[in-house]
Amino acid sequence: MPAAVLNDLEIQRALQAIPGWTRPGNQIEKSFTFAGFPEAIAFVTRLAFAAEAANHHPDIDIRWNRVRVALSTHDARGITALDIDLATVAEGIARGAER
Repeated sequence: MPAAVLNDLEIQRALQAIPGWTRPGNQIEKSFTFAGFPEAIAFVTRLAFAAEAANHHPDIDIRWNRVRVALSTHDARGITALDIDLATVAEGIARGAER
């Protein structure tokens, strides 16, 4: 059974706690900027392990020192707590990375 889709107010409140994330449609996303390509890849690697552990996988776009992360719970057809949780994890990983 898929996770429950959050309503608009729940999403809005959750995004207030993870600054920089936006909601284009049925996903949340953020672009992270790092000092260079190795730091961007290190972030992606750490995020990949966290995503695998959560069995929840983001869409990731890498452009030299920028990484765009987009989250949506596809089987629920919307944004769920899984997306908010992984976005929060991504924030923690990014804070630990050199920017």
